[in-house]
Amino acid sequence: MDDILGQPVDRIDAPLKVTGRATYAYEQQVANPAYAVLVMSTIAKGRIASIDANAAEQSAGVLLVMTHRNSPKLPSLQNQKSNSPTGRVLQVLQDNVIRYANQPVALVVGETLEQAKEGARLVSIRYVTEIHHVDLARRAAEGYAPPKAGGGGDPSMSNRGDVERGLKEAQARFENVYTTPPEVHNPMEPHATIAVWDKPDHLTLFDATQGVFSDQERVAGLLGIAPENVRVVSPYLGGGFGSKGPAWSHVILAALAARQLNRAVKLDVGRPQMFGMLGYRSPTHQTIAAGARADGSLTAWRHDTLAHTSSFDEFVETSGLASRMLYAVPNNSTSHKIVKSDVGTPSFMRAPGEASGTFALESAMDEMAHELKMDPIEFRLKNYAEKDPEKDHPWSSKSLRECYRAGAERFQWNRRQIKPRSIREGHELVGYGMATAVYPTRRSPSTASARLTKDGLFLIDAGTQDLGTGTYTIMTQVAAETLGVPIKQVRFRLGDTLLPKTPVSGGSQTAASTGSAVYAASQALREKLIQLAVSDQRSPLAGVSANDITFDNGKISSKSNPDKNETFEALLERGGQTYVEAKAEAKPGAEKDSFSMYAFGAQFAEVRVDEEFGQIKVSRMLGCFGAGKILNAKTARSQLLGGMVWGISMALQEQAMMDERLGRWVNNNLAEYHVPVNADIGDLDAIWVEEEDHHINPLGAKGIGEIGITGAAAAVANAVFNATGKRVRDLPITLDKLMLS
Repeated sequence: MDDILGQPVDRIDAPLKVTGRATYAYEQQVANPAYAVLVMSTIAKGRIASIDANAAEQSAGVLLVMTHRNSPKLPSLQNQKSNSPTGRVLQVLQDNVIRYANQPVALVVGETLEQAKEGARLVSIRYVTEIHHVDLARRAAEGYAPPKAGGGGDPSMSNRGDVERGLKEAQARFENVYTTPPEVHNPMEPHATIAVWDKPDHLTLFDATQGVFSDQERVAGLLGIAPENVRVVSPYLGGGFGSKGPAWSHVILAALAARQLNRAVKLDVGRPQMFGMLGYRSPTHQTIAAGARADGSLTAWRHDTLAHTSSFDEFVETSGLASRMLYAVPNNSTSHKIVKSDVGTPSFMRAPGEASGTFALESAMDEMAHELKMDPIEFRLKNYAEKDPEKDHPWSSKSLRECYRAGAERFQWNRRQIKPRSIREGHELVGYGMATAVYPTRRSPSTASARLTKDGLFLIDAGTQDLGTGTYTIMTQVAAETLGVPIKQVRFRLGDTLLPKTPVSGGSQTAASTGSAVYAASQALREKLIQLAVSDQRSPLAGVSANDITFDNGKISSKSNPDKNETFEALLERGGQTYVEAKAEAKPGAEKDSFSMYAFGAQFAEVRVDEEFGQIKVSRMLGCFGAGKILNAKTARSQLLGGMVWGISMALQEQAMMDERLGRWVNNNLAEYHVPVNADIGDLDAIWVEEEDHHINPLGAKGIGEIGITGAAAAVANAVFNATGKRVRDLPITLDKLMLS
């Protein structure tokens, strides 16, 4: 049978989604649900002096007003931080302390959503305010470096060689500051939860989550019940981008309210409420100092990052990690410092660290190339790292040279002029920019099961999540190819803690982790079925060598003698079995200690800038990537294009704006928090080079969910400089910055 992996197979879940039959968290059918609405704080720091819920409690249809005065006390919250990177410290009405604006301060539950909203409006709160601090740059002296940074547990500081000596040896050098603003995830599906207590100690959560098992562990720990007594269900997700990785406050509040009422409670977080308590990408101030010889050889690179964390929790935007490993520079140092502020805790957001960090890194590389009068690709190739310079490990595979070559050829990079403002078309200045994309290849332990049923259907189970990335489809492809059966004969089930355990869908690791487990379980089932057939004297295949067996057209057959065959149904029926099942676990091995594992790519952008008004349009963008084995050409391209669109958004539009006087987000809606629409995106294309990697995992697949955004903002910024001669180092690049710079 023809290869299935790599083919542009249509999404398995597409018919359900386009017809509205895919059931998301808030749409799950439960008996007699009540509806909950959050009440949020209007100050950034202080305490609740008094809270009057009488009017709300007497309002029609209101069943419960939960505040810090009557919320069940949870002793486990005294030491909230879990061992998981997604274990954020929560605010679930345990005290009267206000730590940031838009913090949950009450929960109103009503018979209908409208009644709950009216009750929430009637809750009256009087605050005692304290002086808050939400600025970043002016408090740089308060920054501190935690020992570890990021989900991978990397050290926050690094140093090799002597950077100061390297800067002195350089013929060209500079030091600049690059800034990125706060960004908020804003998935189309808001965060939502339905909590149902089946028994006094058994909870079912229908939750919009990227990690059903991490959800289960966190909720069970905070509520003080056994993890096996918490079931989490999440069959479909309307986007997450990292925000739905942690179990946030609303999940616990829904569970507490449902237990108090002994009734199912549905809670969705309103769009404005998503600004604050659900994480966001921290603003960064990144200082880069670099030096190079006249021939383009880098002599020194220093990358220092300053970012926010909250006053009560710790999260580090690891913007400097790529600077440690991407280029061969003998003298290198990076640091990450965070400033405690009166804000909600920042969190993982698509390519956390790498998205913001490659903007600064790749903008600085472009600046150095321009100063040396070198082509940006030539400069990068001059400093190409043949092995990981930080860990001194070989790459498991690296196709970056080919990405530069293939991308430049397809994009027609040779049309670029080194001198800015060289290309005009009418009243528009045309510029070309490029940047390197990079993202680590990660893998976590994962399990899966594969079962052949008596009707000849293969059921593949793994409790993972599909964020809209195509997990249903690629897991079906992995199983079908491994088993040697058509896709139509395979059903893949996910999104439930009753299924085999899998990791959170984050860090671009689902295909590598759960895909490897699905492969292993399918392979184990295939071998089990072959042994059943060849060892049964009643089978037409009795005595045939296992190596001579193939699966084809719903049958088990001999390769050398196709007349010897039988159906899967006959195999099970003869043995009196209703099913045959195999389970498997896949986990990282010694390869992670022997190789540095990354996906790489090259981003190319063409911009057109109105010379008089400073308006910027990305007219063309191309990404070329080396990401191991591509499992589905259609879903892969979709993921890469989506990341590139987000990179354009990051470069030109996206910015959560805070009124520092109030400590509150002021553009907390999709009308004023700008993201691109179709009209903002020009000619967009994503391609990849063929790459084999026999070290990273059994499938040879590298994650692609996040690499598409890395380098994209820098490519656009570099193109803007090439078009205008004006270097904007503060994202987003808006026309006022161009005209005033």
